[in-house]
Amino acid sequence: MTSPNGTAGPADSSALGIPEDAMRRLAEMKPGQATTLFTSDLSVNEFLLVREAGFRPLGLVLGSSIYHVGFQMGRWSRNQELETLSQAMYHARELAMTRMEAEASVLGADGIVGVRLEIEFKEFGTDLAEFVAVGTAVKADEAPPGPSTDGGWRNNKGEPFTSDLSGQDFWTLIQAGYAPLGMVMGTCVYHIAHQRFWQTIGNIGQNVEIPQFTEALYDARELAMSRMQAEAEGLHAEGIVGVQLLSLPHRWGGHTTEFFAIGTAVRPLRADHIIDKPQLVLPLTD
Repeated sequence: MTSPNGTAGPADSSALGIPEDAMRRLAEMKPGQATTLFTSDLSVNEFLLVREAGFRPLGLVLGSSIYHVGFQMGRWSRNQELETLSQAMYHARELAMTRMEAEASVLGADGIVGVRLEIEFKEFGTDLAEFVAVGTAVKADEAPPGPSTDGGWRNNKGEPFTSDLSGQDFWTLIQAGYAPLGMVMGTCVYHIAHQRFWQTIGNIGQNVEIPQFTEALYDARELAMSRMQAEAEGLHAEGIVGVQLLSLPHRWGGHTTEFFAIGTAVRPLRADHIIDKPQLVLPLTD
């Protein structure tokens, strides 16, 4: 949802749900204004390393979505994905990410670094959760090296890259000849079957695997991982770094859990990937 020059217009931003106050804040932070002030949630060390990597912070960008997470029953004795809940948890995060990316496009950013995805269930509604995506929009000082630079640092969809890597890891990635394409994720909300009474009794005092629990957790993680990998393939990525595989119970009870996989898809900038070796430094003081 960007204009031909790669920036989101007012109509695009309104359609995405970005409030007018946010648009005014971003307009004041655009490069070229009389007083250009950036904001960032990067630490001092991260900020300096991102600058060293050749990127200027433009401003803090965020996206939010308060979502009603529906209810779905799982069969008491059956392992199964709760697809309605899986779709809700994915779509809510996608809305927050898309709005964050739209704010970055308003600033003319090449990417967003240090992205955080957070969920908070609200007290004013037991089934209401706020999904927030926040990060620092950055602009590159130079085009990326390599023969194919038509899209610059943006991904193959023309969108600013997103990355949840720390400033240190981002610097190392660029130095080694790789570029981030985007954060990729996969989710699966899964109902884990209950054991029958006699099964529970038979396990008392025994060291024994519970196959139905093993199969359920294994299957749920695999579904989340495969969906994350499918997103990376859509970006034509070479791989995914910094992968986290999280188990999030939320408020569904002990037998329903969300398995969430997230990482940063990357592409090579050059054929060789030489990384500077650490050097031994000896102090000259006594």
